This record gives sequence, structure tokens and C-alpha cells, in this order.
Amino acid sequence: MPKPQQASERVAVVGASMTQFGQREGWIMDLLAEAGIECLEDAGVDASDVEHLYVSNMASGEFEGMTGVPNALVHDLDAMPAYTQRVDQTSSSGGAGIYAAWQSIASGASDMTLLVGGEKMSHRSTPKTTDIIASVTHPVEYKTGVTLPSFAGLTARHYLERFDAPRESLGKVAVKNHKNGVDNPHAQFQKEVDLETILESPIVADPLRLYDFCPITDGSAALMFCPESVAKEYTDEYVIIAGVDGATDTHVVHEREDPTVMGGVVESGKGAYEMSGYGPDDIDVAELHDMFTILEFLQMEGLGFAEQGEAWKLIEEGYTERDTGELPVNTSGGLKSKGHPLGASGIAQGVEIYEQLIGEAGPRQVDADIGLACNVGGFGNCVITTIMEAAQ
Repeated sequence: MPKPQQASERVAVVGASMTQFGQREGWIMDLLAEAGIECLEDAGVDASDVEHLYVSNMASGEFEGMTGVPNALVHDLDAMPAYTQRVDQTSSSGGAGIYAAWQSIASGASDMTLLVGGEKMSHRSTPKTTDIIASVTHPVEYKTGVTLPSFAGLTARHYLERFDAPRESLGKVAVKNHKNGVDNPHAQFQKEVDLETILESPIVADPLRLYDFCPITDGSAALMFCPESVAKEYTDEYVIIAGVDGATDTHVVHEREDPTVMGGVVESGKGAYEMSGYGPDDIDVAELHDMFTILEFLQMEGLGFAEQGEAWKLIEEGYTERDTGELPVNTSGGLKSKGHPLGASGIAQGVEIYEQLIGEAGPRQVDADIGLACNVGGFGNCVITTIMEAAQ
């Protein structure tokens, strides 16, 4: 499969924003407008200068009976006559939005592209929300009551037994990410959780318990893209999209040759590495899609940060700790602590990497020049991997 090539002029990110994640009042349009306005202000860009506006959103129709959100957002931001488009790639819609925004600039079609993503979910019951999200599965799987948490439980059990990993290693992922979330003022959960609490919480999908899962979340996030030459007109502090790629795995999970290997992660990672010229050893900080704790292991291995079946050892060794580890993972708190408003999550990952690379992550700050974000749709059905680097 041909891989994307970097544009003749590099694509830059010059602004970012993220609303408070959690249970929010209002509707999806309120959240999208809030993030969009803040991103325009952060970038110092007038709404009338936006040429393309992409909206990452999975299910505003299913959650709120509201469609046409991109058109409405252009109106609300007073960004007419900007071209607009909705990007829906299930829970990787945010990452897919980053890819779409990169393409719009790299192709020369736009010199200023605003990407906003969001979801309003908390007003629905947990069973209804789970049902909406489960609709991403194959119709035959869906008919039998299969949900993404059940896939996570089955895969986690297989992983623990096959690679002789202790159950505590999954709990330590949650401990780490909750600890990081304390320092993220936009995170849904800003509190530490100890290992004992995690291991004694209610079982959801054996062996996974309540604290192995991310919460149901409302929220929005945004990024502003432009050619590097344009970025220099606005600021000296910007980041470059060094590599980005997407890939799709089997729609039916049980058809995969190895359930502990996410082919979409492997292939999108290869493409992003090839395009950027970087490899796993070059990455200074990473945001991984920890909708379930087991996914952090599978992405670490699929992206080459660990050998297959070895990621749990790195967690035990503290390799991914923010302050002391060689590769800080989920400095934002991850989906686990920060929250997971479907259409916003991949963009929020990008916001964290952007802030880390320009040195504006506050108490979460690590020493980083190159960062990676991996946004997963479904149970690895579709994946976007993005590599960003600090401007030189």
C-alpha cells in the first residue's frame, strides 16, 4: 500500500484548545463552538481567514438527533464561506480529522484549516451509550450482544495467560494515567487511584474491572493547521506534522490471526514512521488510546516501543512514567483519566503533544522534541498514528 509523502512545504499546527471534559451542560454545538473560539484565539487567527473547517464527530445524530453540525459550526464561528466537512471514523474520528486537516494543507487546497472535534454523551444512560458505541461492531457480533468492553476482557485474559503477565500490570496503567490526570485541568477525573482500589473495583468484563475502563464523557478539542511559511507569520512557537498515516484491520475481530496484534496500529505506525523519517527510539512522549488498559499494551507493542508480550514489563519497570520514565505515555491522563468524548479524543491527544512540544504543558511538562499520538477506532478496526516535531 503506498504511504503518504510529506508535502513540499511542511504542515504546521499553530494553535490548540480543549474544553473541560466531563459531564457538561448544553449540547454538541455549544461544546464545538467553545473549542473553536478558543483555538482561533490561541492561534491569533480571525475566523474569516479559515478556508477549511473539519468537524470530527461520531454520533451526534444518535446521541442528540442532530446532524449538519459542520455547517452550523461555520455559522456559529462566523467563518463563512469556509468549506466544511464532517469526519466520522468511530472513536478514531479525531485522529482521522488530523489526517484530513493535514491533507487539506499538504495538497495546497487550504492555507488555514481549523479542526474541531467533540461529542455529547453523558445525557444518555450507560446502557444506551454502550449500545450506540457497540454499533461499530459487525452486525452478526452486534446481534449477539457483543460490546467493545467484552472484546477488551477476552483479549486481556488471553494476553495475561499467554505472556504470563500479572493482573497488577494492567492496574498500574490506570494508576499511572490517573496520577497524570491530576495535573490536567481539563481532565474529567483529577484524582489519584491506588492499585488496591483498582483491583477491588467491580468486574465489568473479566479480568477487567471498573477502573480499567475510560468514562463516558462530554467535551471538545481543536487544532489549527497551516503551511509552515504561514505559521511563521503568526508565531515562533509551532509544531510540524512530521508523519501521519491511517490503516484498517478486519471488521470482525475473531478473524484476526493474533488477537493480541492490532494490525491497524502496526500499519499506521509504519506509515507515520516512514513519512517522518523517525522510529520508535526517537519518540520522546506518546499519547495512546487507553479506552481500556489492555490497549496501552497492544499499542506499545504495535508501535515498536516493546516486543510482543513485553509491554507489561515496561509498565512494571516504570518505563512509561511521566517524571522518571524513558518514554512518558499519556501525560495528559489518557482517555482513562482525561475522558473519552469520541470525536474529540484523537484531537485532544494532538493538543497534549502540541503543548508538550512547545513547552506549555505546565506541571505535566516533559523534555520532548518529538511526540506520537495513536487514536484507535472500535477495537482496532481503524487507526490513525500521528508524529509531531517541535519547529527548529
